Amino acid sequence: MALFCFYCRDGEDSETLRALHLKEQRKHMAEHDQNYLTAGPLTNRKGEFVGSLLIIEADSEEEARAAVNEDPYVTGGVWQSIRVDKFEPVKGRWKDR
Repeated sequence: MALFCFYCRDGEDSETLRALHLKEQRKHMAEHDQNYLTAGPLTNRKGEFVGSLLIIEADSEEEARAAVNEDPYVTGGVWQSIRVDKFEPVKGRWKDR
């Protein structure tokens, strides 16, 4: 399996939209827990949410995207852009997984 890094940037009114979709987003993540190596918010220097970082384990980028496409933060418009890149750890705890 490969690792795919999803760098998700918030759009306009994301604070309101995050609050609106948080419960369903957590439910979605729990239902797809086997795909997530890690996930969490990105914050700026003021501690404000600016996006999320997800690292998904999957056989292909298409499979990784399928795990994220129905996320309420995607369907609810919290994230305005998502960049996906394959991630290959060469140092640290994940390099030998």
